[in-house]
Amino acid sequence: MAKHQLIVTILGTDSSGILSEIASTVSEAQCNILDSRQAIYGQEFSLTMILEGTQPAITKAECTIPPLCQRLDLLSMMKRTSHHAKQNLAHLIDVEFSGKDTAGQIKAVTGFFAERQGSISAFRQRTFTDKVTGEEMMRCKFVVNIPDSIDFTELETSLSALFDTLQVTGKVVDKHNKDPNENVTSW
Repeated sequence: MAKHQLIVTILGTDSSGILSEIASTVSEAQCNILDSRQAIYGQEFSLTMILEGTQPAITKAECTIPPLCQRLDLLSMMKRTSHHAKQNLAHLIDVEFSGKDTAGQIKAVTGFFAERQGSISAFRQRTFTDKVTGEEMMRCKFVVNIPDSIDFTELETSLSALFDTLQVTGKVVDKHNKDPNENVTSW
């Protein structure tokens, strides 16, 4: 029997047991979770997942997830999709930058990679108030998949020039050439 896929996004206030109830509902619908991403933002919960199953199983998931979300006071959105294929993450680079938080920074950096046919596979941004100056600051990190035809040295030079224009500091690391002993910090 042909497999079908369903993208499900669920948002709401975080509480104990949400993932367990969602997983039970998906299992009872006889669907598999192919991929998922979960995040907690303060008190808010976010989950996106791709379910796979037969046509009747996907239909059952479409009918049982909304009442569960309503009971748990969560928002849900669903969309059927064609065959899910894993991303080709052949040439990944890490991009980090930070500085004073001003309008247009993210647009400029994402546009830089769009012009070079790069696709952003992960994105994280954090804003905070500098304790010394009182200014609003930001720190951003992207994981970008770039075409193998891109000259990394030219990309690094052009990106540094963009960072200078935006008045931020930053770096780009080619994960193919990354030092395995490099100290990686999390934030």
